[in-house]
Amino acid sequence: MTGKKKIVIIGPAYPLRGGLATYDERLAREFTDQGHEAILYTFRLQYPGFLFPGKTQYSTDPAPAGLDVRVRINSIHPLNWIRVGREISRLRPGIVIIRYWLPFMGPSLGTIARIIKRNGISRIITIADNIIPHERRFYDRWLTCFYLKSSDGFLFMSRSVMKDLDRFPVTGPRRYCPHPLYDTYGDIIDKVTARQQLGLDQKCLYLLFFGFIRDYKGLDILLITLAQDRLKSLPIRLIIAGEYYTDSRPYQELIERLRIGDRVIAFNDFIPNSAVFLFFCAADLVVQPYRDATQSGVTQIAYHFNKPMIITNVGGLAEMVPDGKAGYVVEPDPMELADAVADYFEQDREAAFVSFIREEKKKYSWNNMIVNIFAVEEEIGKLKY
Repeated sequence: MTGKKKIVIIGPAYPLRGGLATYDERLAREFTDQGHEAILYTFRLQYPGFLFPGKTQYSTDPAPAGLDVRVRINSIHPLNWIRVGREISRLRPGIVIIRYWLPFMGPSLGTIARIIKRNGISRIITIADNIIPHERRFYDRWLTCFYLKSSDGFLFMSRSVMKDLDRFPVTGPRRYCPHPLYDTYGDIIDKVTARQQLGLDQKCLYLLFFGFIRDYKGLDILLITLAQDRLKSLPIRLIIAGEYYTDSRPYQELIERLRIGDRVIAFNDFIPNSAVFLFFCAADLVVQPYRDATQSGVTQIAYHFNKPMIITNVGGLAEMVPDGKAGYVVEPDPMELADAVADYFEQDREAAFVSFIREEKKKYSWNNMIVNIFAVEEEIGKLKY
């Protein structure tokens, strides 16, 4: 039995918004619920305004109750990194968990980690969302390498990302643990009620594309899918729920060129946590037509709401969605996507898929993540002594 521990989690959290922040807060709450002391260190400046592609970096939801969130880190101010590193070092936490998702964060997080470790007590464990970024730049490898060398051990939510670590000259224990369920977005409600609240036609069948819109996520592939002849006889509508983090004009032009404007329903503002449940409960099928991917938080939201999925066979997505049981795994091709959509509705797969999902999602617990974090800590200890 692991005794009570002091744990610091470094990464996005309130007042920042988005999936990373939601994840870090949920992880801190799990540690707290299990009797440990968890402190979140988040950013007071995550990205300079000119580098941020969305409308705002900040949440409109209330602050998470019962969590110790300290807004400290400035991602571009080296003197701040030193101050934060010293502050955390003085706390003498047994474990410091750092979320790593973007090379831009390598200098700040790597410097903070190195300063913390001077206390001779804290062990740095990285939860790595990405090692190789989706959108690559010439300096990515150097920044990532600088950060990775500061970490004592690693935890990955995708085997494909874990394999990417082999490209870097780093050592330390590593473990795979699948992304836990996002179970913080509310309870399941019936489709009729959810559709009423969103103002949707009850007679239609709804596909859901959810989350920030970036080019690698393949929304254009899904739009072309919607225009395929095989789907024209079905009353299908596509809900796009998420803010553009890229130029929206090519997508709007594609919708016009394909003449599918009457079949697309767009909610192109950031979807606050308090409204996420409406979109998933209203949908029949969640579609992730990504060109590139690691793991996906959208998958774990869909699991929470018992929603079958269509995902593409890229990165680690196929690890999470058993083909023909929880949904479909296809290539990022409009014809294959259209075939999957048609099969789901024409063969009435909903009941069978939902039944499987109810059982499958039981293995994606937050306790499993905690167990793996402590296992990495134990392996680090064996290497050090």
